[in-house]
Amino acid sequence: MSAARPVRTITVFGSSRPSEGHAHYALALELGSQLASCGFLVCSGGYGGVMEAVSRGAKQAGGHTIGITAEFFSSRANAWLDEVISVRTWQERLFALIERGSGYVACPGGTGTLVELSIVWEMINKRVMPAKPFVTIGHFWKPIIDCVREVETGHAATWGEAAAPIIFDAGSPAQAAEYLASALLETACDR
Repeated sequence: MSAARPVRTITVFGSSRPSEGHAHYALALELGSQLASCGFLVCSGGYGGVMEAVSRGAKQAGGHTIGITAEFFSSRANAWLDEVISVRTWQERLFALIERGSGYVACPGGTGTLVELSIVWEMINKRVMPAKPFVTIGHFWKPIIDCVREVETGHAATWGEAAAPIIFDAGSPAQAAEYLASALLETACDR
């Protein structure tokens, strides 16, 4: 008899703007499905767009979804959430999303997603929190990451990024889920 896998939560960051039919919505829908198929709980900011799509994909694949919302926003939580955790401020929401994650995925997005990506990256880089697997998906963030990485590795430093890349750039939802499974579950996904 094999031991049960530990339950891990993946926090997914992404834009609230894409709607059904948009390429970024479809990407997040597939990501949610892939993550749930690997046995991950899926956590997001709980609203529309990428957050809705990743939650929907996870739910349709039989997974469990969590949304962390904030009173700061006037939006309503999406219908694909099993749990909604409401906090007061934008900052509390951001750090609740970070604290809940065993790993992270940054989907394509705007300035909000860039802030989330940057804060997680910096916290891991400066060892403010333990190293956790961090994935970007679809090569959207690659030009920005490459530019920042050039600065980070262009001088002698003892920080994390200088030793090895912190962010893995996945070309597909399946590749992202497999990377997270190998890092957190130390096995391939059972599909």
